[in-house]
Amino acid sequence: MLSPNQSKFLYLLLAFVLTIAACISVSPELSSPQPIATLPVSATALQEDWYTVLFTDPDSPNADTLRGGPDASLAAAINNARISVDIAIYDLNLWSIRDALIRAHQRGVIVRVVTESDNLDEPEIQDLIDAGVPVLGDRREGLMHNKFVIIDRMEVWTGSMNFTMNGAYHNDNNLIRIRSTRLAQDYTSEFEEMFVADQFGASSPTNTPYPLITVDGTQIEVYFSPEDDTVDHLLDVILNAQESIYFLAFSFTSDDLSTALIEQAQHGVLVAGVMEESQYNFNIGTEYDRFLQAGLDVRLDGNPQNMHHKVFIIDGQIVVTGSYNFSASAEDRNDENTLIIHNHDIAAAYLAEFYRVFTLAKK
Repeated sequence: MLSPNQSKFLYLLLAFVLTIAACISVSPELSSPQPIATLPVSATALQEDWYTVLFTDPDSPNADTLRGGPDASLAAAINNARISVDIAIYDLNLWSIRDALIRAHQRGVIVRVVTESDNLDEPEIQDLIDAGVPVLGDRREGLMHNKFVIIDRMEVWTGSMNFTMNGAYHNDNNLIRIRSTRLAQDYTSEFEEMFVADQFGASSPTNTPYPLITVDGTQIEVYFSPEDDTVDHLLDVILNAQESIYFLAFSFTSDDLSTALIEQAQHGVLVAGVMEESQYNFNIGTEYDRFLQAGLDVRLDGNPQNMHHKVFIIDGQIVVTGSYNFSASAEDRNDENTLIIHNHDIAAAYLAEFYRVFTLAKK
């Protein structure tokens, strides 16, 4: 039986999701409007001229076919590239992305790849090398943990999704496309630090051209780790929350972030989250028990694979997403990227994904 606080939380969350559902334009496959919280995840893609938000759908009957996931949209975008494709990816074994990159290279598009050295022996990465695509590994103890693509220096694809079969079809993940030449300049600068200057981790300079951009009226903050002190910017948006903070976290070991969430809950902000169960069971320093002791409604995920998101949704208006796990490694050692997006409609789409994952999680 739910406690009064849990019942209140679920009532408020469902009411909020149903209220904002009318603001979301869903994909054209839908035959009739439905409350966003009841839609299959594959139908909750949100698309406008300058952005697309996609979520994986591990519960779909099509998941085992390894076809038609978010990678299909990214592969189609790579297929349309005319000038350049730069990709910084922790791992790669999706044939769709491999084939799209090789086709782009063969038709004269400049294709460059940075990856985590531990994954250089993946057959699909070796296929790229054999096809003549230049690939650079990071060759260091910290992880090159990014998952981003820059196409024609006009649009950026990023999020939590590794470009792997599990990442695209069995894990819970998000992928967002943003069309902005300034954002593309930010990510190109970060990419070339690695690919051209061979600067990874702590050696990366603080030189993002446009750390704050505006696209079609939407403010977007852009941060790279470890050089940009990402945790300070996350603390800023968390501590300024007025009503609600929801989070989805593969790894959550940051004392600073957990302290901020608990303080906000004590001041009346509604805080709830879902954390990956395997990280709770095997990772040292997880904040899950601390959250429970503080009375937060935080649950372990119900996906038998991985709940791999790294997301905050704040006041129904702000989304934090990217490759950055909420951990000291992400802050101090790994190469990561984080976006803080101030947009109600994008927040609504991520809130719908939160609701789906939350309702399947273990209480």
